[in-house]
Amino acid sequence: MQRTAELAEVAEQADSDRTATDEAAPGWPRTWPLILLGAAIVPGTALYLVGKGLQTPAMQAWRTVCLAVTVQALPFLLLGTALSGAINAFVPARVFSRVLPRRPLLAVPVAGMAGVVLPGCECASVPVANSLIGRGVTPAAAFAFLLSAPAINPVVLTATAVAFPGQPAMVAARLLASIVTASVMGWLWLWLGRAEWLKPVVRHTGHQAGASRWREFRAGFQHDFLHAGGFLVVGAMAAATFNVAVPRSVLETFSGSAWLSVLFLAGLAIVLAVCSEADAFVAASLSGFSPVARLAFMVVGPMVDLKLIALQTGTFGRAFAIRFSAATVVVAVLSSALIGGTLL
Repeated sequence: MQRTAELAEVAEQADSDRTATDEAAPGWPRTWPLILLGAAIVPGTALYLVGKGLQTPAMQAWRTVCLAVTVQALPFLLLGTALSGAINAFVPARVFSRVLPRRPLLAVPVAGMAGVVLPGCECASVPVANSLIGRGVTPAAAFAFLLSAPAINPVVLTATAVAFPGQPAMVAARLLASIVTASVMGWLWLWLGRAEWLKPVVRHTGHQAGASRWREFRAGFQHDFLHAGGFLVVGAMAAATFNVAVPRSVLETFSGSAWLSVLFLAGLAIVLAVCSEADAFVAASLSGFSPVARLAFMVVGPMVDLKLIALQTGTFGRAFAIRFSAATVVVAVLSSALIGGTLL
């Protein structure tokens, strides 16, 4: 009882401090999202206006590709981040631990397939996985969910179908390759993972007792949408620049070789760090590459990119992030090549 009273007192003091901060700076919560939104769209708008003044065929093609990728992907990004925020605010983390089998070997594929019905972006999957581990879920299953949720949720699969019209095999290949990669990585952790590699950091995710769920949903949605929106704009600009600026001879060097094209687009996915709700449209714009290479772009990107490596390092430790990310890239490329070579 004494411990409960102390925790209640600490929570009351924290709430009092937060209220005092809000009263001291009433304009900050409203202006901050606008500042982030401006930081995300102003560079792209400025470059568009500059390009508009240069009425060359190359600049016209650049604007067309950039705007097409952004406009096509934006609705799916909006829907995906809204669903992710709703799950984070309204779905208790204990739900995951209750539906998973007790045996780790079976829990891994079930957790991997759970991503089909539980939308979430890459940024949200890392703290959710950390929260699952803290609530008793085996790390192997939590890592399988971490990899699969951003890659195979219904928003991402729908976006893939829209980006590749008339190509249901591409959607099926992305689904299967992502599930296989997530499951294999979970089993590899059961086999080779060591406790000293994993150093979880206490980090809040989900609903806090006594807080407003709608306020948490709004805050999570704003963060995810503005953060991912910035990466979407950068990814669209990079895709447009890639299509226009890279000489055809360079493209032929990579696209002419099956393995070089797969490895090149896998590396490009890591660097671009495009949100999974939008990466299908970027992949579709890379029409000079084979379907298998573009599949590798969509499988690797939601599982390993620069921002995810940074998030994993801060949450689980550098020893884990280096080993896990490197192994995930290898498994994802092999899965894409094998499944893509069979279905596409």
